[in-house]
Amino acid sequence: MLGVKILYGPVSVYRELTESLLLAVNPAGLFLVAFIEAIFFPVPPDTILLPLVLFEPRLALFYAGLATLGSVLGAIMGYVLGLLGGQSFLRRWVRGETYHRMQELFTRYQVWAVGIAGFTPVPYKVVAISAGCFQLNFRLFVLVSIISRGARFSLEAAFAALYGEPVLQFIQDYFELITILVAAVCLAAYALGRRWRKSR
Repeated sequence: MLGVKILYGPVSVYRELTESLLLAVNPAGLFLVAFIEAIFFPVPPDTILLPLVLFEPRLALFYAGLATLGSVLGAIMGYVLGLLGGQSFLRRWVRGETYHRMQELFTRYQVWAVGIAGFTPVPYKVVAISAGCFQLNFRLFVLVSIISRGARFSLEAAFAALYGEPVLQFIQDYFELITILVAAVCLAAYALGRRWRKSR
């Protein structure tokens, strides 16, 4: 359980609930946390995914797929809530300047905003609800969610399966930074590609 202790940090109001979830590390718990984290829960599914992979490395891809499935289904629920609730519903989650930033993010990047949030530490639940609120194409939303969440969980699971417990501290310290850098490179490539097409 050392991996759990390394990954576990302060969770304020949800501390006791999180501890009980981590003590019952199992595939059902992984799916459930991944599902509700994509809607409102502040605890990332990584805290259950990585210990599971350490216990059974041969099932790493299965666990990554399970986390992806739960997260995408939860995101679909968030999308529907945003679609039905509209901007007034979104304003309950984000207010003031944050709301305007989300609006600008989707106006400018659209589906790329979902990909960035799915792969990086950007709160995925807020982006999922925003995608529905701003009526992003649903099929693209689901497709990009599968790709981005799948890539994140698969990379984490692969690292844990290949290198074991020693890699957990590296993931905690640097994985988020790596995902941000990868997303930045992808955005830069997208922007350059767009500019090149316009210049033609």
